[in-house]
Amino acid sequence: MPLRSIRFRLLAFFAIFGPGFITANVDNDPGGILVYSQAGAKFGYALLWTLIPTTIALIVVQEMAARMGAVTGKGLSDLIREEFGLRATFFTMLVLGVADFGNIMSEFAGIATGMSLFSVTKYISVPIGAALVWLMVVRNSYKPVERILIGFSMLYFAYVVSAFLAHPNWKAAIHDTVVPTVSKSSDYLVMVIGLIGTTITPWMQFYLQASIVEKGIGKKQYPLSRWDVIVGCIITDVVAFFIVLACAATLYHSGIHDISDAAAAADALKPLAGEWAALLFAVGLVNAALLSAAILPLATAYNVCEGLGLESGVNRKFSEAPAFYWLYTLLIAFGAGVILLPRIPLVKVIYYSQVVNGLLLPFLLIFMLILINKRELMGEYRNSTLINVLAWGTSAILIVLSAAWIGTVLMGR
Repeated sequence: MPLRSIRFRLLAFFAIFGPGFITANVDNDPGGILVYSQAGAKFGYALLWTLIPTTIALIVVQEMAARMGAVTGKGLSDLIREEFGLRATFFTMLVLGVADFGNIMSEFAGIATGMSLFSVTKYISVPIGAALVWLMVVRNSYKPVERILIGFSMLYFAYVVSAFLAHPNWKAAIHDTVVPTVSKSSDYLVMVIGLIGTTITPWMQFYLQASIVEKGIGKKQYPLSRWDVIVGCIITDVVAFFIVLACAATLYHSGIHDISDAAAAADALKPLAGEWAALLFAVGLVNAALLSAAILPLATAYNVCEGLGLESGVNRKFSEAPAFYWLYTLLIAFGAGVILLPRIPLVKVIYYSQVVNGLLLPFLLIFMLILINKRELMGEYRNSTLINVLAWGTSAILIVLSAAWIGTVLMGR
């Protein structure tokens, strides 16, 4: 292929690059980092195999959201309202809104615990973090915000370096990545649901589809946008792999199987893998918290405003979309405010918000699958048989896992 043609394709790709990459990377938020850290500390390398099927499932789900946005030019809540009516939209807004608020609190909890490693109290770090993410979004249009978010996303590679400094057993890690280890224990099932819940989350579909629309990506740009999604999904789970690896190589093999939060994981790495590994882990945590604290309220604001037919979007001014910006502001204010209350169980807020994601995702996937297979809505861009099998299979597996987890908890296993 001529050099000029390669250069042209790269320029075209980077012109649409952003929504898929950012959405996937924000998925590695403080809640995700905690779950990955706990997976490594509790089970060593044994759960690394789950990242392969979840990466495939993540690509399938994210690609559907991107394709719907590019083909219809509408956000997911818009489509749910138009195709299923107000009752279904209200259910989606209410249930996912509650889950999203739990996730937003977990992001500010991540800022609090992450900055505590640098001896900064949450009463300073959380208000400053809330102000920074609010100003970044409200005072800028879409393009500058996207560039800042891409920059934040690049800092996730700190976890890759941290894992190498931990000197893992590569042979054992690779073996457990390709050879599944299965257990019927309640702790194992909860961890698997948590891993899936933090890898494929409901809010991601709303944010990705809305950002595809806001960036102006249409049918013509869709093939390149699909690569943006695929690259983003692969990178986010590669980062997740190295987080599990770092904790498995150090905490698990040192007998530290229970960690209170991701900051505790970073702190525990210090005597086991060295100060640089711990520092990079901590920097990654704070970066993830700030990035996701900006994105999660946006996803919720898109969800609610689209569902109600109100103006939304970062490209609009405050006066043009007051409901969108006020909701974004209130979510940040209340999410940060709750974390500032004394004796808030930060770890439970973070961890169970991820489990709730795993429980709620099947409902959203069913909506998406019905929408994307509508001939009058998607035309030739409907799902292929293979994609339908993978997507419906993902929904079925999540439902079975959730039922199994509830059953084992109720039976006291």
